[in-house]
Amino acid sequence: MMVYLKLLLTAFFWGGTFIAGRYVVRDVGPFSAAFLRFAIASILLLLLTWRAENSLPRFGKEQVLPLIFLGMTGVFAYNVFFFKGLKLVNAGRASVIIANNPVFIALLAAYFFDEKLSWIKISGIIISVIGAIVVISRGSLGQILSGGVGWGEVFILGCVGSWVAYSLIGKVVMRELSPLVSVTYSSVVGAACLFIPASFEGLIRNFYHYSGMDWISISYLGIFGTVIGFVWYYEGIKAIGPTKAGQFINFVPISAIVLAFLMLGEPVSPSLLVGTLLVISGVYLTNSTFGATT
Repeated sequence: MMVYLKLLLTAFFWGGTFIAGRYVVRDVGPFSAAFLRFAIASILLLLLTWRAENSLPRFGKEQVLPLIFLGMTGVFAYNVFFFKGLKLVNAGRASVIIANNPVFIALLAAYFFDEKLSWIKISGIIISVIGAIVVISRGSLGQILSGGVGWGEVFILGCVGSWVAYSLIGKVVMRELSPLVSVTYSSVVGAACLFIPASFEGLIRNFYHYSGMDWISISYLGIFGTVIGFVWYYEGIKAIGPTKAGQFINFVPISAIVLAFLMLGEPVSPSLLVGTLLVISGVYLTNSTFGATT
């Protein structure tokens, strides 16, 4: 019972990252916000890894480049796109677009790792993509065809691309390293790479001028959105398996939309509701065991 509660809370925490991100981007640059988030997360993850492994596990020379790629995709690129996108796009809308991550992971895993796709999974991919198009175009396909989609949506789609790359590279890395160790080292690499552009952006100069809400939001992103979220999610995978645990991701856009409505006053449009329903249905079918091939 506790594992299900943790997974539900994880989805709630991840939904909350979109609201925290919207607060942060009001005053903090994207590189600075991303660096501070993962500086906090890296310290805590290193402590957790040390406690779990009784030391910091060594890795071979052949794992150096994949770990760097993990940090550059899932931490560096994802979070720069995340904060740039949230400056231009509502939190609820962004969360629905990003909810397509499992769909594209499944599609590309089939291509690169020869994982089989059943017709149900293929149907789920199509439905989810249609839902994303509805959300991105705000219910008007003509906006996409006429180039009316803004940079905010493009940045959020960049989040999807970078997270898919992170997940596929992680699939290779985790053949040798545990999920916690992989996340920890990729977080450290990403934070280190973010420090230089964050410094040019004014991180050191503005450090003492961030508001209390900025620090609360950054701390939330680092602690709840990254450390607790990842640890509890991987505990869920270990306890009930990746398919069942993955279904809880469906609650992320729902919690983000509800929280954005309550805390930011963001409107809930018909196209957002329809798109959310389609995306959640598509993600569910994509991760469903029904009709799975072997």
